[in-house]
Amino acid sequence: MKTPPNTLLIAISNPRAKTQCWSALDSINELAQLAKTADLRVVQTVIQTKETPHLKYYVGEGKLEEIKELIAGEKITLMIVDDELSPSQNKALEKELNIKVIDRTGLILDIFARNAKTFEAKLQVELAQLDYLSPRLTRLWTHLSRLGGGGVGTRGPGEKQLEVDKRQIRARMAAIKKKLEKIKSHRHLLREKREDIPAITGAIVGYTNAGKSTLLNTLTASNVLAENKLFATLDPTTKALELPSKETLLLTDTVGFIQKLPHQLVSSFHATLEEIIEADFLLHVIDASHPKAQVFIESALNTLKEIKADEIPQIFVFNKMDQAGQTIEAIAAKFTPHVFVSAQEKTGLDDLLKAIMNFREASQTILEFHLDYTQMNVVNLLHEHGQILEEKFENETIYIKAKLNKITAQKILYHFSAPHTPAK
Repeated sequence: MKTPPNTLLIAISNPRAKTQCWSALDSINELAQLAKTADLRVVQTVIQTKETPHLKYYVGEGKLEEIKELIAGEKITLMIVDDELSPSQNKALEKELNIKVIDRTGLILDIFARNAKTFEAKLQVELAQLDYLSPRLTRLWTHLSRLGGGGVGTRGPGEKQLEVDKRQIRARMAAIKKKLEKIKSHRHLLREKREDIPAITGAIVGYTNAGKSTLLNTLTASNVLAENKLFATLDPTTKALELPSKETLLLTDTVGFIQKLPHQLVSSFHATLEEIIEADFLLHVIDASHPKAQVFIESALNTLKEIKADEIPQIFVFNKMDQAGQTIEAIAAKFTPHVFVSAQEKTGLDDLLKAIMNFREASQTILEFHLDYTQMNVVNLLHEHGQILEEKFENETIYIKAKLNKITAQKILYHFSAPHTPAK
């Protein structure tokens, strides 16, 4: 097994930052978790107090000399910067330090490349990597190839694209986008088929490593990969959930969010994020045991706003309550509706199912249908997904008065063009 490189983490703390809710220390600690996920060995971390990054070296020139001594003393071969570097900063640092330097974005892209399993996820990651690499083609690639660093930051298209020009990269990006469009069209067809059965759909969202996959497994008795690592899940997985009322919902586990989520990933994973945008409701899962739980909620809410999913109804699910402190209830009070669960210990799940049913019950409508005898599929759907209040079989039509969830009703009406009127 290859020995992981000795790694140095660097961050800048702005003393005039408007908020200290997410400090440079918090950020570099999260960077350390990302490094751990990438199987790196962090031997030193450095935080410099500085209002703005140095235009050439990111850190100040004095701090740069200190870093050179650290590198020599600890035999460091890889440095990771907690912000996104400009191509010129990246080049200048590597030239001065004579080791491999990557930034937070490069590390996250590398982790995504490791965890991508499906054809679509691999395409999305490659597109994000190429978008990231394109302005950095002026770097001294032959110099980098001698520096090593455990392969981090060069996985995926990195090595095979070293000697291509920007035109070839643009051509490859265009080809990937075409393939993703085909996959997107195929997904729309699958979604339309799925919606032929008018089940309510929910998406499980939240900060990475909040326990989303474990919650899906517990609720649906499935075996989606669930690891105590950042970004263990990239591909959306949909499972059926049967409520105590015997109604079936479809729940989809989605990719986790993070601070400073690279814009390349938001863009290239747009097709995957559609599973969130198209959902009828969201289960927003929060790691209740984490001291920065509220910061994580706000970060996830900002990402939902960025992808235009902030108007979708949410149920806030405070997970890992078996490890949570006393302050979590005060935080939870700011976000409603909310429930407390431990997906691992299988506690609080009844409250979560009740919250989902309350969401369903809160939007009931009564409709009258006048169907002909060729529309027995609609009759069967009304019996399966609604409460039949009145039913008459007449000479040419079937009259049905039914109580339905508005979302279910909209799906039936949209897909089957069933003649209807609001009940009087």
